Amino acid sequence: MPDPQLDDATAMRLRERVDEVVPGSSAAGVDFLLSVLPERPEWAARLRDVAERGSASEHWDWFAELVAGGHWADPASWPAVGWQPEPLDGWPVPVPVPTDRPVTVHPSELAPRYDAVVIGSGAGGGVAACGLAEAGRRVLVVEAGAWPDTATLAHDHLRNPRSDWGLAPLSGPTDPLDLRVTDDGRTHLPIRPADPGWNNNASTAGGGTRVYGAQAWRFAPLDFRMATTYGVPDGSALADWPIDYDDLEPFYTRAEWELGVSGGPDDGRWSGHRSRPLPMPPVRSGPSRERLAAGATALGLGTVHVPLLVNSTPWLGRRACANCGMCVGFACPVDAKNGSQNTMLPRAFATGRAQIVLDTRAARLRTDAAGRVVGVTLVGTVDGNTWQQDVDAAEVVVAAGAIESARLLLNSRSDREPNGIGNGNDLVGRHLQGHVYGGATGVFDDVVEDLVGPGPSIATTDRRHGNDGIVGGGMIANEFVATPSNTYRYLVGAGLLPRTGRASTDGMRHLVRRTMRLMGPVQEVTSADSRVRVDDRIVDRHGIPVARLSGSVHAEDLRARDATSALAASWLRAAGALTTVEVGGTPVGPSGGQHQAGTLRMGSDPTNSVVDDFGRVWGHDNLRVADGSVHVTNGGVNPVLTIFATAMRTVAHMTGG
Repeated sequence: MPDPQLDDATAMRLRERVDEVVPGSSAAGVDFLLSVLPERPEWAARLRDVAERGSASEHWDWFAELVAGGHWADPASWPAVGWQPEPLDGWPVPVPVPTDRPVTVHPSELAPRYDAVVIGSGAGGGVAACGLAEAGRRVLVVEAGAWPDTATLAHDHLRNPRSDWGLAPLSGPTDPLDLRVTDDGRTHLPIRPADPGWNNNASTAGGGTRVYGAQAWRFAPLDFRMATTYGVPDGSALADWPIDYDDLEPFYTRAEWELGVSGGPDDGRWSGHRSRPLPMPPVRSGPSRERLAAGATALGLGTVHVPLLVNSTPWLGRRACANCGMCVGFACPVDAKNGSQNTMLPRAFATGRAQIVLDTRAARLRTDAAGRVVGVTLVGTVDGNTWQQDVDAAEVVVAAGAIESARLLLNSRSDREPNGIGNGNDLVGRHLQGHVYGGATGVFDDVVEDLVGPGPSIATTDRRHGNDGIVGGGMIANEFVATPSNTYRYLVGAGLLPRTGRASTDGMRHLVRRTMRLMGPVQEVTSADSRVRVDDRIVDRHGIPVARLSGSVHAEDLRARDATSALAASWLRAAGALTTVEVGGTPVGPSGGQHQAGTLRMGSDPTNSVVDDFGRVWGHDNLRVADGSVHVTNGGVNPVLTIFATAMRTVAHMTGG
């Protein structure tokens, strides 16, 4: 382990170097770097090199961006760019304190048997726990993360899961031994949750829904028929879903009303029918919406309000959005963002039939001699001591996210299924997908942003399909209000801001409110070679083989991304942008991240799918999957509402509801 300590002389030289990056902030910059060395001790060697060689160091750009990130994450810097975390009228008084800590079960208090064990507490796991407990089952929810309070997840700009500063996100995982392995076909490289290739979502009660942006789009009817509509591109594994939009429509409606979605009357062109309107009108729109609406009209684009799992009015006992500056990546300070942790899980606990065990991982699914799933092996660490316990269950629901759910099934080997449960046809872990994003940044000559959240208020869905020469497409929307540190990173990455010096700080003051970003995900055609395996040579602290990720995005995905970026830039120019910079480049590794899906895809034939259309693993009638793993394709929009809806459909089938 590298020595994380820096001697006083080195620290003094670093203060001089920091002043070159952000003039006048040397003390704060160095203090920040020294404070994070215990969690990234390998940075010490880089910092020593920077201290000695300054801008001649190969690590200078890395150092400069970290220092600037620390500066712009400092509250003292925010007035200079007009950004503030609190709403313009101040926080509502009193600020409600959500019930963050339900009655949890200590590992020593686990029952030997439950009617159902649910692995994961995010969108799918919360739905499963709620539906099964309300149907009378005794349920145990297993969550690998903790349940941090709102304040912990509502302030740190550099440990936000939507940031990329090399620091472990406070929403988890925070254990440096939660490794994964990237496999490029030549080398296997262990990586940690803070590394981009890890494809982090969140590891906390509520999963990704605790800190997501909460865009609540429905998939369109054509999204379920991609192969029929476009054919199967060479090298892809594009396929149709075994269900269609009409099968999910009632459950989309249930999710919108039982969780709470705000927005407009429809999702625009290509959207399906609605049996019921959304329960709440759109959240507040800022001046950027009017500017972008005029630009869209000039281009002949239709626009819609962005549907959000965010309350625009009080809903189900929770407060309306206060329009603060911290949304995506943060826990909502006023509990107006609707996730599993404040909707489905509390309902499950209210029955008195559901418990949750935190900081606990399912090591493997257990089967009997006949191959039937009979329970799970749980592991965890309490007060520094590792424990392990077998828990029996009549039913098991896996909802740990596409990567970890596949890892669990692959690690659940037996004499009958030596390659893992449900993996007789080598399909478990294949077809990993997330979302490649296209978009553009535009710079205007006047102020166009008020920096009042959440941010997304206008989108076009015209190009989700029907694009000449493109497979699928996607929606484009204006972005969430960014933190100043993330804005710095975006502007530097786009070549619109110098990395260091007075010109950089002056540029931030000028550009933050004169810049808009339009972004959108595209349909990925998916590949069987984009996959999750397990690596028996590298294990976590409990001895469980970690996930090994390999593959890449398909060339068609990049073509769709580039078309999206070009359209976003045209839209910004039509709205008055003087300069635009398009998203481009070639991603490294498979697509995953917070929209990860596809590794346990559903189908009507066990020879080409892992689960049936109700999430049952083929050959295991008491084992279900209820997360994005089951998605055949992932839509050209954010997929979380579809995860909620498919999980509700699965649970309804389990309970006869």
